[in-house]
Amino acid sequence: MTSAILSALSVLTKPIGETTVHGTQHTEQEALMAALQANQALLEERLQGENGLYEVRSLREEVRAGVPWICTDTEDVTWSFVQECLLLLLSLARNLTLQLELFNQALSPAMSRLRTPEMAPPLPPDVLSVAQQKTLGAALQFVISLGLCPYLSLGVGVPLGRRSAFGKLVEGLVCHDVAPVPERRLLTTTAVLLELCVLSSLATMVYTRHLGDVMAALCQLGYRPHRPEKGTTKEEKEISKEERKNCREALQKLLGKVYQPIVIKELLILQGGPKQAPPGPGTSGGNRSPLSQAPPWLRRLCGQLLSERLMQPNGVQSVVRAILEGGAGGESDWRKCDGVARILAACPQQSLSSDSYYSQVCPQILELLHFRDKLTAQQFQRVATRAALTMVQDCPMFALQYLLTPLFSSLHRCGRMTGEGQTQVTVEEWELTRCAEDVFKICVVGNSPSAPLLKALGEVIPVLFDLYCFTKKNASHLRAPCQEILLWYFGKSELPVALSTLQQLCAMDGGAGGVASGFHFTPGSDGGAQLNPSETISDEDDALYEKVSGEQWRVECLAQLLAEMKDSDLPGDFFLELLQALTCWAAEEEEEEQEVDTSAMTLLQLEQHLLGKVTGRGQKLALLQVLAVMCEGLPHTLLLRKPTQVVEFIVAMLQRACVGLDQVRAAASPVETQTLSMGMGLVATLLSGPSPLSAEDYSSMSRLLPPLEEISQRHPEVVIQELASDLRAAIATHGAYQPDNVTRATQYQSPKTDNNVPTKKNFKTQTSPSQVSQTRLYSPTLHNNPSTHTTQTPNTRAPIQTCIPNLRTQSSAGDSLAQKTNLSQRVSSGAGQGPAGVSAPDGGQSGERGGSSEPSSGTPSRAFSDCLLRACDPEVPTRAVALRTLTRAIQNGDREALQNQEKVLTLFLENLEHEDTFVYLSAIQGLAVLADFFPERILLRLQEEYQNGPSSQKERSLETRLKVGEVLMRASRAMGDLAPHHGRPLIGVFLRGTRDEDRSVRASCLSNLGELCQRLNYALGSWAQELSTCLTALIKTEKEAEVRRAAVHVISLLLRGLSDKATEVLSDVLLDLYRALKWVVRSDTDDVTVLHAQLALEDLDDVMRRFIFPAQKLEKKIVVLP
Repeated sequence: MTSAILSALSVLTKPIGETTVHGTQHTEQEALMAALQANQALLEERLQGENGLYEVRSLREEVRAGVPWICTDTEDVTWSFVQECLLLLLSLARNLTLQLELFNQALSPAMSRLRTPEMAPPLPPDVLSVAQQKTLGAALQFVISLGLCPYLSLGVGVPLGRRSAFGKLVEGLVCHDVAPVPERRLLTTTAVLLELCVLSSLATMVYTRHLGDVMAALCQLGYRPHRPEKGTTKEEKEISKEERKNCREALQKLLGKVYQPIVIKELLILQGGPKQAPPGPGTSGGNRSPLSQAPPWLRRLCGQLLSERLMQPNGVQSVVRAILEGGAGGESDWRKCDGVARILAACPQQSLSSDSYYSQVCPQILELLHFRDKLTAQQFQRVATRAALTMVQDCPMFALQYLLTPLFSSLHRCGRMTGEGQTQVTVEEWELTRCAEDVFKICVVGNSPSAPLLKALGEVIPVLFDLYCFTKKNASHLRAPCQEILLWYFGKSELPVALSTLQQLCAMDGGAGGVASGFHFTPGSDGGAQLNPSETISDEDDALYEKVSGEQWRVECLAQLLAEMKDSDLPGDFFLELLQALTCWAAEEEEEEQEVDTSAMTLLQLEQHLLGKVTGRGQKLALLQVLAVMCEGLPHTLLLRKPTQVVEFIVAMLQRACVGLDQVRAAASPVETQTLSMGMGLVATLLSGPSPLSAEDYSSMSRLLPPLEEISQRHPEVVIQELASDLRAAIATHGAYQPDNVTRATQYQSPKTDNNVPTKKNFKTQTSPSQVSQTRLYSPTLHNNPSTHTTQTPNTRAPIQTCIPNLRTQSSAGDSLAQKTNLSQRVSSGAGQGPAGVSAPDGGQSGERGGSSEPSSGTPSRAFSDCLLRACDPEVPTRAVALRTLTRAIQNGDREALQNQEKVLTLFLENLEHEDTFVYLSAIQGLAVLADFFPERILLRLQEEYQNGPSSQKERSLETRLKVGEVLMRASRAMGDLAPHHGRPLIGVFLRGTRDEDRSVRASCLSNLGELCQRLNYALGSWAQELSTCLTALIKTEKEAEVRRAAVHVISLLLRGLSDKATEVLSDVLLDLYRALKWVVRSDTDDVTVLHAQLALEDLDDVMRRFIFPAQKLEKKIVVLP
């Protein structure tokens, strides 16, 4: 019967042939009217004449008898046609309802048990075919076009004329002056459509194509103000209150069960366009015309309904989807995102209160940040970011309460966590990950700083910095967002706030901040972090070590963070702030040294006094620690980017020198004198540079006048007083008066300070952090040789050096004279002959390479001899630079250096015993280069040193042997193809070393053995048995875990170096090595050794797989027959 009803609908809606229509009619409206009448007559004829449509006729008459809206005497052809369509549609709906009931009754439990899993489920009777859906869609389109849209008021919904040409044609066919009245017609059509929507299959057809029209009709019927027209009675025109109420309820039900983004989109269309001038004569209508202006009552109604949709659960997401769905991410979509963000950020007028609105909307805005789909995430994050930032700017109070507080809640919990005895995770990994990502998206990606946002973010910066420090210790995906958030905060904050926060992170202000006491971050399972309670440390020394190491790591992380601010002045300003604090504390030292009478104090006052002193000393230590790390880890180009910062730096130096004038011991200290000299040397360099200074530069340098005046009057050294007075005069006259003393101050170099390279030892024992900073920032630039080091090009400033001709005391040089003479006597006698082509001690080359230099007869050149003497200098920088100069000379093939190889070798071996890393690493590098040039002689000498060691005390002997082992390892790496020739003697040396009584030597020999063996290839075959026996014995009998690790690592290096050749070279011992590795995995107690063994087994597995299953190559073999 369903097919018969749809067949009747097809008869009613099919078009008449063009020949029949145009043969008798003149206009399109007349042709359409004739087609509607003809289709009605044809349907009536078939219903009366065909037996197959008997059931349809009976059901149709039954439906006609049950509805009250049938008007048989209407003169409007279109409404008569609509009535026939509505009757057939209701007949179809009732038939499908009856069949569905029978179908559901037939699906009894007994029938369900008879069905097998392979059987397809039975098809419900309300499922229509494609052709049937097309027929039904045509009927619905006629009903909407002829029975609903023509009766909508002006501005309600989209007019038919703007939809299609057929819509314009239909607008002139409808007669509004005949019965029934338009309101009744609209109510009838809407009621029938809603009745159809009871069935899901028919509701899909109606809502997907005509939802907006149904919503417009319900809005007009239920909410339009009543205005009776002339010539109509109240009964004819007005719809009853009950009917209006039913329409309102139907609209609410409809809005509640339809997909919300579609509802919101239709409400936005119903709300109409903005007020605008009517289109001019040149503009065209059609589909591109803007929406017409809706009446005021409809605009208010749509605004209220939209607000209700927005404040529902997931309402924000529905609004965003309604506007952005279907976009491709272009420029128009970004503009839509900004528009939606502005809508969400503004509280609607229909809302009961702003508080209730933001309390419901803000959590939904934060949820928009958590989508994973790429395109959806980009659009939703854009909307959420812009909405959040707009709220923060426009409504800071509500944004702080409902947006920023939940946003930073996880970080706040980390800082305020309390509770002793907790053992479970207090802040989960997903919470911290989501918090960091959300803050990154809103702050960094949004990039719209405001005072409320920066203030709220500043409260959690200590916790965020602790999380950043934790991620620097591990491989974590949170490191990048944390770093970007910190950089953004310091880049956007005001300078005083940023400096105060940096001091707080360094624990210089005495504040706690950061993660709550008793808790710490631990790695999460997904690469993030989680907050756990800390384990209680009973040992006080261990607790102190953990605290000190943690503070040191925080400072190092802060320095690394400052190093990323390459385009910011904040690192320099913070550095100068620290120097100012150092100067102030130096002035307070004298007052603190005065004894305080504690006899009259109470116990509480005494305790507060002592705690204050301890706190002050702790802050000073923190200051010195930060200064030391910044000077060591940050380049001067970052610390002093602007001329004003350079001047501030000099002011801090001079003020600190002025404070030292009050202390007699400090004024006479060589360190203080050198610091003062360096500061005045900087001033002299600025004044005598090739580029003239501007008036602004002199204005900033005017701050130097008071400290220079004080120095010129109170310093005990006359030379310094005169220079300070001359510098003050030059600054005061803006360079008009510039004595020669100022120019000489930029050219003088102390003979004992050739290179101000700070070492780790000197840094810790000789200078303060401020002095180290001065040394690093303005170390003199040395040139080709000592006689020409003061020359400079016109475009570069002269090197900044001191101007006091004997700042170091003679006693310090005399004390180290014996040490220098002792070492220099070994290399100064019997110097060979050679050209003066060796590199100068300062790093440049004063000669030429190869045969361009002529050999000299007699003693070595003065430059080479001077370089040998400098290599014996007690000053660490001078000695290290000389050693590196000799190394470069050998690398460049300098004749004089090569002819005096014995002296150079002795010099390098002697400097191996030096305790400074800068010196003995330079000696190691030089020995490795010598071994590369003269492998037979040098390697033999190094083997003797490695086996026996020097005849000094045992501890020094062990250190030296390990350093010689480092040289042999570097030489082994540099052998290349000559490793089988020169490396065979070394194997015996390393094998004998594995029996040494010291575990460090045994581990060193094994490490060198692995480096050498992986380069021997097939030459290793004769040593395979000895290697296997040695390694197997060490693995199974060695007590020290460090040595066992090294033995297993040798096997791993062998397998990696030999690769596919391992099955040939190690064929006799491969099984023994495999069994040894398996024994380690099963029996060894050291986790690291087991890990090395597992990695070696994986390498062995790869080798054997390639051996057993070789890769198949697509190649052809051509054989030439004899």
